Amino acid sequence: MRLNTLKPAPGSKRSRLRVGRGASAGQGKTCGRGVKGQRARKGGYHKVGFEGGQMPLQRRMPKVGFRSAIKALRAEVRLSELTKMDAAVIDLAALKAANLVPVFAVQAKVVLSGEIKKAVKLKGIGVTKGARAAIEAAGGSIEA
Repeated sequence: MRLNTLKPAPGSKRSRLRVGRGASAGQGKTCGRGVKGQRARKGGYHKVGFEGGQMPLQRRMPKVGFRSAIKALRAEVRLSELTKMDAAVIDLAALKAANLVPVFAVQAKVVLSGEIKKAVKLKGIGVTKGARAAIEAAGGSIEA
């Protein structure tokens, strides 16, 4: 293969449409711009989504739901995921290292999901009431 012999696959490049060159060229007269109006004019500027002064579609639709900005900084950890950890003391840094929480998480909380059989020591991680009972029943401890 030589660089000077490379060319696109047949049919992949279409020739530019020359508009305004008569009816036989396929795009004569209005050149595909329709009839009259701001969009038909040269330099007829319009914003994306602008509907000529009519209330735009994205503003006619109702607002739905709430997106919390804090959500990205919080993370949940299941009890069953704690059993996979080898660290002596499990803190936020250990959870990040094990890819159990996202790297940008500021806080983490252990929730009661699954079961835990081995004793774990948690430090600086939030724990739900049910998860606390399960960890202490398995012989683990929780530091604030």
